[in-house]
Amino acid sequence: MKVPLSWLEDYVDIPIPTTELAERLTLAGLEVETIEYTGLPGAELEWDPGKIVVGEIRAVHPHPNADRLVLAEVEYGGTEPEAVVSGPPSLLPLRGRSDLHLKVAFAMEGAALWDPYAEVHRVKKLKRSRIRGVLSRAMVCSEKELGLSDEHEDIIYLPDDAPVGLPLVEYLGDAVLELDIKGPFGHLQSVFGIAREVSALLKAPLRRDVLEVLKHHPAGLAPTPDFIVLEIPDPDLCPRYSAAFIQGVRVGTSPFWMQMRLRRAGMRPINNIVDITNYVMLELGQPLHAFDYHILRSKPGEDRPAIIVRRARAGEQMATLDGVMRTFDNEMLLITNGQGPVAVAGVMGGLESEVTEATTDVLLESANFYFLNVRRTSRLLGLTSDASQRFGRRVDPELTVKAAARAAHLMAELAGGTVVPVIGDLYPGRQPQRVIEFDPAYAARILGVEVPTDEMVRILTSLEFQVSRSHVAGSQTEALRPATPATLNVTVPSHRLDVTRPVDLVEEVGRVWGYDRFPVTLMRDELPPQRANPRLEGAERVRDLLIGCGLDEVITYSLINIEDEGKLRPEGPPPDPAGYLHVRNPLSSERATLRQTPLPGLLHTARKNLRFLDRIAIFEISAVYLPVEGQTLPDEPLRLGMVKTGPREDRSWLAGQDRELLGFYDLKGIVETLLSGLGLEGTFEPTQHPSFHPGRCAQVSIGDNVLGVMGELHPLVREAFGLPAQPVCALEFDLDKLLVGWGAARTMEPISVHPPVYEDIALVVDETVTAEQMERAIRSAGGRLLREVRLFDVYRGAPVAAGKKSMAYALTFQSDTKTLKDTEVAKQRQRIVRRLERELGAVLRG
Repeated sequence: MKVPLSWLEDYVDIPIPTTELAERLTLAGLEVETIEYTGLPGAELEWDPGKIVVGEIRAVHPHPNADRLVLAEVEYGGTEPEAVVSGPPSLLPLRGRSDLHLKVAFAMEGAALWDPYAEVHRVKKLKRSRIRGVLSRAMVCSEKELGLSDEHEDIIYLPDDAPVGLPLVEYLGDAVLELDIKGPFGHLQSVFGIAREVSALLKAPLRRDVLEVLKHHPAGLAPTPDFIVLEIPDPDLCPRYSAAFIQGVRVGTSPFWMQMRLRRAGMRPINNIVDITNYVMLELGQPLHAFDYHILRSKPGEDRPAIIVRRARAGEQMATLDGVMRTFDNEMLLITNGQGPVAVAGVMGGLESEVTEATTDVLLESANFYFLNVRRTSRLLGLTSDASQRFGRRVDPELTVKAAARAAHLMAELAGGTVVPVIGDLYPGRQPQRVIEFDPAYAARILGVEVPTDEMVRILTSLEFQVSRSHVAGSQTEALRPATPATLNVTVPSHRLDVTRPVDLVEEVGRVWGYDRFPVTLMRDELPPQRANPRLEGAERVRDLLIGCGLDEVITYSLINIEDEGKLRPEGPPPDPAGYLHVRNPLSSERATLRQTPLPGLLHTARKNLRFLDRIAIFEISAVYLPVEGQTLPDEPLRLGMVKTGPREDRSWLAGQDRELLGFYDLKGIVETLLSGLGLEGTFEPTQHPSFHPGRCAQVSIGDNVLGVMGELHPLVREAFGLPAQPVCALEFDLDKLLVGWGAARTMEPISVHPPVYEDIALVVDETVTAEQMERAIRSAGGRLLREVRLFDVYRGAPVAAGKKSMAYALTFQSDTKTLKDTEVAKQRQRIVRRLERELGAVLRG
């Protein structure tokens, strides 16, 4: 929310610098994210008070050498007027006139302005120059040149009461606080609401005139006024509906001051009627809506238009102000007239009844709606508005009539209308007044500091709580203990819907008193012993290793469509819904079931990103949800999922790129790197799995713990997820089993200073013998002298017999105590050959 400082000062004086105010607000829980300056010191473009002033065009003369330029005679507070060459379209029809009084922004030689024709923001110094033969040393400015907006087709015109010669920074300079207010605090979604907080923080009086319009313009309240029939069939969703009637308005542009405030608050001016509703919403926090009165329809047999606030009928439709036809369900709340909907309650008005240039009479809506229903409607329709954001944070129902009166009389003032002195008002949801018994000693115990009771009373009173020291008989109270003479009875104002308990009042006292004033103390107790969290630390280590391998971590939805898990078993039976956990009220069928594998989410992510990239390498560490019979909550083991597809290397300008597609062994290399980084040794064994391509799938184990499977996806699975016709490698591991052996003590071996001896050995074995079996037997037979075993060749074909294969290994022998002799290495080699012959039927290849 953006709050212009000049607007804030309408309600409270601010004697401290803007930066200090921002700090005080932030410490009080109203986080100021940025301060945007206009013209003031600190702004991107600072207006020099001696060179940029308010000017007045007194006369416009033709340019002697150009048809599209004029000579404007400007009074700016100097000894005599200045003639400047200018060419705004609005001045061309005024050539030859010398009776003008047009207030403008006037810049003199040497002033720094934005260059309106530069492609990027660039400041230029105004210099005197000859334009078509006429010397000009000053200019009248557009909004873009001053940094007010991107408009530079015409110059900016100031109100008639702008003082000539006044530095423009004093007239238009401003600072805008951008606040990030989290939580259901509707009372802070307005300039006046922020002013109330500033008043309490700075101990400055709060000017409440904008809430007291009815004191100066009395109006009666009637549930059935002469100009409208009001009905609320669903009071649970609409606690209050108020309507004012303004006749004889003239729709046009808003005054300059209102347009500037709206723009600085982040809203676009439209016309005076709509701008007033937006202005009062920003000012007081109460959303308003203006209907063209003569578009509203009456009920059969009635002579007045009707406003009926009811639930929509399933399938009912209406075009909203953004021109989109919306379809409603029977839990959405609509504003209807006698013949159909005219607005979505709390969200947006209807296109048919909007205010246009032809509008003469306005029905002004000021209502209160149930905040959860507004949130739901806004989300389901995909329609967010300033009104829905405020209603979704809970708006004070006592504000409707006050805001309606404020806006109605602004329309009378700025649009020439006449306000009917009766406000229609239905209030079926009136809430009882809340009174809380509050013990100052309780506040001291919670805060840990002694705040004087008188200061507590001041803080609460300045926030518009009513405080008394006598017990209110018969009131609805909350107290931790029976009332004592020191107990305060605090009446909660209607706008503080978030305050219901004594501890809420403690928070108000603490934040306004100032958390920065709390003394810094050490904890009295010793810190508990710090214990490691192997599961968390192990997961972080896995993330680091995989990111180091060039993969990107993603986070996918825990809620899935159960059919997606069925796609992983294309030739098997569909998943049994009884074996899954389901959401009772899912937002859609795509998010109705808790997942039991991370692969569907990863495959959907890969498919979406392949629209923009040709290479995907992603992983996810996430929980899956496995129901347990007789147990309310499911087991939530962690799973590691991974998907890779596309070229082996990213495209680049370097020559010799490996653009072959990723395959099984690329994925295997990542798994080996992961296991090595964790200090683990794994085994890979061929296996069959319905999700993976036959013959391109392996089961990975660490000792007796099976981690999971990895391989290339089955073509049917790949097609089911809409992936391209190329190898897609994936894996799913049980992360808890992967981390079982991680973090255990590891024995480090000394580095030998003696030279190694290298031997190669090739053996012929049956096709059924795996490399894992061979390596295990070689290491077992090689003893302590065998340091490394590496398979470097597998050969099939003549002269090796059919059904056989040749496997060649590079062996490294080394001793820690001596240099090995050839005879010692030969002896170890023979032991290895004999073991392989005996256990695996291997034959030394000649």
